[in-house]
This record gives sequence, structure tokens and C-alpha cells, in this order.
Amino acid sequence: MSVRGGDDRGVRRRGDGAAALAGVVAAGAGLALAELVAAVVDPASSPVLALGGVVVDSVPPGLKDFAVQWFGTADKLVLLLTMGAVLAAGAALAGVLERRRPPAGRVLLAVVGLALGLVAMTRPGASPVWALPAILGVGVGVVLLRALVVRVPAATVPVAVAPDAGVPPDGAVAGGASRRTFLTWTGATAAGAVIALVAARAASAGSRAVQVVRDAVRLPSPSTAAPAVPAGADLGVPDAAPYVTPNDDFYRIDTALRVPQVDPATWTLRVTGLVDEPFEITWDELLALPMTEHHVTLCCVSNEVGGDLIGNALWLGHPVRELLARARPQAGADMVLSTSVDGFTAGTPLEVLTDPDRECLVAIGMNGEPLPEQHGFPARLVVPGLYGYVSATKWVTELKVTRFADDEGYWTPRGWSARGPVKLQSRIDVPRPGTPLEPGDVVVAGVAWAQHTGISGVEVRIDDGEWEAAELAETVGPDTWRQWRFVWDATAGEHTVAVRATDADGQVQTDAEAPPAPDGATGWHSFDLTVG
Repeated sequence: MSVRGGDDRGVRRRGDGAAALAGVVAAGAGLALAELVAAVVDPASSPVLALGGVVVDSVPPGLKDFAVQWFGTADKLVLLLTMGAVLAAGAALAGVLERRRPPAGRVLLAVVGLALGLVAMTRPGASPVWALPAILGVGVGVVLLRALVVRVPAATVPVAVAPDAGVPPDGAVAGGASRRTFLTWTGATAAGAVIALVAARAASAGSRAVQVVRDAVRLPSPSTAAPAVPAGADLGVPDAAPYVTPNDDFYRIDTALRVPQVDPATWTLRVTGLVDEPFEITWDELLALPMTEHHVTLCCVSNEVGGDLIGNALWLGHPVRELLARARPQAGADMVLSTSVDGFTAGTPLEVLTDPDRECLVAIGMNGEPLPEQHGFPARLVVPGLYGYVSATKWVTELKVTRFADDEGYWTPRGWSARGPVKLQSRIDVPRPGTPLEPGDVVVAGVAWAQHTGISGVEVRIDDGEWEAAELAETVGPDTWRQWRFVWDATAGEHTVAVRATDADGQVQTDAEAPPAPDGATGWHSFDLTVG
């Protein structure tokens, strides 16, 4: 017997929802198992993280800027949620296909799973065993998909199915599946997926172990201590950025979807490439070297005019120039390619890293404590005056002396400039756009920066009036931002406030507007305010 016309279409529509649910649950269970296996093999072998890494590696600069502008430091979470939605949609499609044209759904699921395994195998630092989580996950997902689809309630299973589908010719599921049976199976499968995810989290004890190790680290005393922060470095304006950014508030922009968990006991830093004396040091050997403290403001090249992807901290580390001097760079070398444990690379001019007047550090401490894991524990680079994408390599494991003509950092082939000196900029922190204001004295305040050059002046303009000098706060040195403050005698009405800075060389901040790509945004920070 068979179902024809409208009745058949109605049955199909009613059953597709249950089949789509079956696909999502089966695929979710497979991914959960894959995460559990990855926790044992290597957390970086996670199929989801591997796929996310490929997306990050492939994204064009314009799309990267869009994501950072709209989502800021939540860009990774948005990416993972988007990937989850796409994978769920594909899994739902596999469920529908498996119901209508078996084994099409299983084939789709298997192809996607095997592709994820191949992707995992090609990630930096991967080995063939990294494909195991995806392979085992897809195998379980395929089996569960069939088991759930054949239990879609009998009233909604179409009669016209393939001969090998395992469904009797009268359209009833073997054993007479009911809605309750289907829900029991899908519920049990979903519960199993949750258990697998919880087990995966428990198996990822490395993160907690590294945290315990970090908490036990006692930073060595610096042989060269940073000067004390002057009392006048922080003007104390409410809601303005403090002179020193707390670690928890410091921006984080990098390519790692999962914060690398690096055990200092196994960490090493290699100095290689065009050097006469390549060498490798361990964590204990690094700690035994003379340490320098230095306040440095770091800034992301993706920072929009007026943006908050910038922060100032007290760093503790060993000067990079001392390590390079030990290695003895060869003639003709002009770049150091630093490499992270997750495969990220940055190309930094050799002359910057060997500059005796610039405190470039292999940093191990941040604001008086060991580096937080998300900021590079156990060691990272800190380079005054350069954007992070060409200098601030976190979880650093290698310094390769080379040439710009021979090597490229991670972002250069993706459209960004090979050299990234930080541009002169200023920002208004208070008042913020939309803040209700009353006529009278209004404090306008913010920060300005020109790393490794220093700020000599800040000016504020109201509407089309004259530029007026703002009060400048004290500073530790030219490698950090400076706070500024201006008291405005505000009158009722609509106004536009703007700021510009002048650096210690006399250069005035340009009003020419440019986007972050390819080498940093420019323009004056300005916006409208309503008074009264």
C-alpha cells in the first residue's frame, strides 16, 4: 500500500520535525563523544576547535574588523555559537534526509565528520591521532542517527521508503514505535551527550593543573625595578580608564579559541634561525635570569578610533635583546619571527628587539602576579611601540631570527602590514555619548598614547571653536598612555566634542580617518552631546 498526494506530503511534513530533532541529538552526541576523546588525546584535537581555527585563519581583514568592532572580546564566543547553529542546521538536514532517502543522512554525517578529522590533522602541532576524536564521534553519530530515525513515531513515518531502510512495508516502525518510545530514545541519547560533555570537562584536568601550577609560582624580584607610579598619574575621574589596567579588565584579542594550557615544567623557549649560537632555555632557566620591570601600554591594531582594545600594565620579564645577543644574529637578518604554542606567529623588526633604549621583554609577570593564562602564561612577548599583531606573541615558544624577505607573520599574508608601529591616538572616556548633562562645568577626560615616543599635549575642541589645552596627568615614561582632563563650561543645546594629541616629537594627531586595516586606525575621536 502507499500514501498519495496531499496525505503523503502532510505525513512527510509531520515527520520531518521529529527526524530533524533526531539528527541534532545524534550529531550532538557524536560531538560530545569527540570532545571526550579529544580531552584524552589532546584538547586541541577537538573537531569544533579545529574547525573554528580554520575559520579564524581564513577570515579576511574586513570581516575580522567587523567582528571585533561589534563583539569586541566576545568575538570567539560569537564564532562558536555561529558554528554551533550551522552544525545544528546541518544535523537537522541529515535527520530529514535519513528519513526520506536513507542512507543519505548517514552519508552526510559521515562526510562532515571525516572532514572534521582531516581538518584536525592539519592544525599546527597536530599528529595523525588528532583525527581520532572526529572519527569515533562520527561513527557513534551515524549509528545513533539511524537508531533514532527508525523510531520516529509510526504515525508520521512515510510509507515510500528504501527497501533497506529497516522499516516494514506497511509504514509502521519495527516494534510499533510510539511518540513516547521516540522521546525516550532521544532523551536518553541527549542525556548521554551531556554526560560525555561533563566527562570531557573532567578529563581536561590539564587546565586546572596548570592553574594550580600558576598559583604556586613565586615571581623573582626584579634586578631592574620599574619607577614608582607618580601620584599624579591617575587623575581620579570617575568612569575614566585607570592608569594601570587590572588584569581581569585587560583586553584579549588573539586567534586561540581555547586558551592554551602550557605546563611550565615542559615549556621551553628556543632561539633559532640566522644565529651563530642557537640555544634553548627551560622555565627554571628563564626564572634564574635577571628580570626587568617596565610599564608598557599594549594596543591591538583592530582598535577603532575611540576603542577600548588597549591597556596599560606593569610587566616583569627578561630583556629580549639579551637573549638575542647570546644567540649572535648573523649579518642580513632583520626580523624575529616569534611563534606561539598554538602556531600563531608575529614578525618583529630585529632592530626594535635589540634597541638598548627599548624594554622588549619575554614577560612572565603582569601587575605583580604571574601572567594570567589568557594573557600568555607562562611567557609572552611585550614590545613597546608596536601593535600586538607584530609583537605581542602569547605562550611564546620560539624566537627565529630571519628576514622579512623570507618569512611572514600570521597576519601579513592576510592583508595586514608587515610592520605595525602604534599610531598617535587619543580617546574621550567621559562623558560618554548619551550621558545627560546639565549646563555648567562638565569634566571631559580620557587617555592619549604614542608608545615609545610619549605624549606632550592634549587639546579639546567644542563644536567649531578653538582647540584648548587639557590638563595632562603625570606618567612613568613614554611607553605608557597618559590621562588628560578638561573642564568645559557647558551651555544648553547640542554640541560636538573632539580631542587630539601631540607627541613628544611635536607631531599632531591627524584628522584623516582610516580604518584599522592594514596598519591601524587614525582620526580624531569626537561625538555629539546634549546639554540641558
